Amino acid sequence: MQFVRYSSGGQPQYGVRTDDGIVSLTGTALEPLPFEKLTNESYLDRVRTLIERAQADVDPDDVNLLAPVSSPNKVVCVGLNYHDHAEEQDEDVPERPLLFAKAPSSVTNPGDPIVHPDGIEQVDYEVELAVVIGREARHVAREDAREYVAGYTVLNDVSARDAQFDDGQFFRGKSYETFAPMGPALATGDFDPNGTDVALRVNGETKQESNTSEFIFDVDDLVAYISDVMTLRPGDVISTGTPGGVGIFRDPPELLSAGDDVAAEIEGIGTLENPVVAER
Repeated sequence: MQFVRYSSGGQPQYGVRTDDGIVSLTGTALEPLPFEKLTNESYLDRVRTLIERAQADVDPDDVNLLAPVSSPNKVVCVGLNYHDHAEEQDEDVPERPLLFAKAPSSVTNPGDPIVHPDGIEQVDYEVELAVVIGREARHVAREDAREYVAGYTVLNDVSARDAQFDDGQFFRGKSYETFAPMGPALATGDFDPNGTDVALRVNGETKQESNTSEFIFDVDDLVAYISDVMTLRPGDVISTGTPGGVGIFRDPPELLSAGDDVAAEIEGIGTLENPVVAER
């Protein structure tokens, strides 16, 4: 199933996207939608029953899709987590996940602009599978990791490479406003996070194309490892790393400019599309 958060001019609402449109959860016993519910099979079964019986009552073209998580408590990112990305940097495969953070305030919606900051010259793209936590998780065993996951979405880990390299660490370069577009849906159920196609296009030209089977540390590894380091809470986001093809390591580099259109796509979730605009 694909849960969506959307607005049509009023308060954010929740629904389930189907082939025929969006089945709204507004006014049903199935809203609101705390992330804990998405780890509960009984709740998911009730949603499936609703979808079978109800007609899609919202046209996706008439609403604005919103980030599935509006204000996560934390966004934990994983560096160098695809074999092909390590190869393009001529880096050894890490022995354990390399963690860094993005500021939660960098999250923005599908369709909203990525703002190219003044004074930054090297703005880059990174398509990533994002894991949304549904239950408080601490010292989780790898074999139990999926029980703590609410669902999966697309995150574009936009990066100011010059800030990143100048600082010698990631936080500033990853945390400018609008540098974490997220969406368009939250996939649950039979979605396979460790075997799905990922791609990114700039102005219609494919720049990244891979599969999460290229993970060095898969989703189960990451939930277990990170929950040993810190407590993961409902709504926290783990961004699982990007495949090869990022702009900074191309020869010559191919970085984002105002006027570009960026489309990050993950099979089974959808396409997250955002324009790039200059800072005003």
